[in-house]
Amino acid sequence: MGDGTLRRIRVPILMYHYISPLPEDADDIRRDLTIEPDIFRAQMQYLRDEGYHTINLYQLDDALMFGTPLPPKPIVLTFDDSYIDHYVTVLPILQEMGFIGTFFIITGRADTNNPAYLNWTQIKTMVDAGMSIESHTKSHLDLRGRDRDFLIYELLGSFESLEAHNGRESHMFCYPGGQYDDAVLQVAREMGIWRAVTTQPGMDHTTDNRLEMPRVRVSGGTGADGLAYLLGGSWLY
Repeated sequence: MGDGTLRRIRVPILMYHYISPLPEDADDIRRDLTIEPDIFRAQMQYLRDEGYHTINLYQLDDALMFGTPLPPKPIVLTFDDSYIDHYVTVLPILQEMGFIGTFFIITGRADTNNPAYLNWTQIKTMVDAGMSIESHTKSHLDLRGRDRDFLIYELLGSFESLEAHNGRESHMFCYPGGQYDDAVLQVAREMGIWRAVTTQPGMDHTTDNRLEMPRVRVSGGTGADGLAYLLGGSWLY
């Protein structure tokens, strides 16, 4: 794979979860994972005003593996857990801004038509709109300490579901809760997953960190100014 050249590229991969009004009974975890829709719109407007260009993980992988040029100020927008607001709120805002996003899908939630999560019809609409639809396992369970059969079911099963419903292969992965161990990495390597993102903080990506890519967490309460601070990177040092 690749042309044999080792590369390091700094590209922020933003990590989002809920983009929705905060429930009245929200606990600290929900507050941390939630960005209000008007704040999200302001963040996206900031990115557009500042000349950022959204790319997907396939473009970043091509740049790392083959030296394929990226647009100026590239950025990856990722959305975990396949919440319904990714279709209702995020998709229209991204389309309005001319942006693309990468959505990590819990395929078992789509299978059951849980109204709090994306269903397969909505997911296909997002694919057709140019969004990247990738795997977040079938059940979003902690993958650590599991046997091989469990891992293959959760990982391979989710990729097979995505291909069956969307008519195209997916090659990118996101660890549930950012949790994984050596057995998970081994199965991911055997499956030939191209890139996997973590919850570890950072913006530097290398040719050989294929399965442990860092991201930039966008926490609740982070406005456009806060996003500018995160993108500046001074918090990394």
